[in-house]
Amino acid sequence: MGGLCRIGGIAAFGLIFYCFLTIAQFSIVGVGVPPTAEGIFGILHRSRIEGLLRLDLPTVIAMPLYYLLFLGLFAASRRTDRAYAALSTVLALAGTTLLLATPTGLSMLTLNDQYWAASTEVARMQYLAAGEAIMAADIWHGTGALIGGVLLQCGALLMCWVMLRGGVFSKITAWLGLAMFGLDLAHILSRPFLPFVANGLLAIAGLLYPIWFFLVGRRLLQVARSKTDHAPDRV
Repeated sequence: MGGLCRIGGIAAFGLIFYCFLTIAQFSIVGVGVPPTAEGIFGILHRSRIEGLLRLDLPTVIAMPLYYLLFLGLFAASRRTDRAYAALSTVLALAGTTLLLATPTGLSMLTLNDQYWAASTEVARMQYLAAGEAIMAADIWHGTGALIGGVLLQCGALLMCWVMLRGGVFSKITAWLGLAMFGLDLAHILSRPFLPFVANGLLAIAGLLYPIWFFLVGRRLLQVARSKTDHAPDRV
């Protein structure tokens, strides 16, 4: 299991890089996307890189790291409570899979090329309608994405509860994770009804993610080096 802990630790540090990359992205290209498909096609036509960044392609690329992270967490926590550690991992992996299955910027990129290559206004309207449909089912708005986000956050909360009961991770790491994933879960559930409140919750949780990933990643690498799931020293 030491190998899984090592892989999970590396994945955690990869997710830290993603967090800081996202901050840099927001500073350079701004936050959010235009509310219409026509606006998105305009950005993609002007700059494919900017358009794909605004359509959260980095998020889609980084999401598979959650598979590795939770497998590492399971390897480190399995002796604390194997059943709940396994359940939390299954929930997190299922949620990640649902999120990755939702339409992304790559779908909009294909429609964008067809939209600008269309020779008639009728054809362009059809591509705009298809773009609006994709926007309604994307990684932030679709039912699959909503359920996937809930499953991922619930799995993460359960894993942090297992951490709290065990001796592998520190209490600080466990409580920080419970607060962070709890805020993110509240953000997902409130987003359809109170978007302003949801954005505030996400902003607070976002500040905690790099800290939690660092604590978890460092600990997983320590466990991997010690070749045991219950190393005596804690962060």
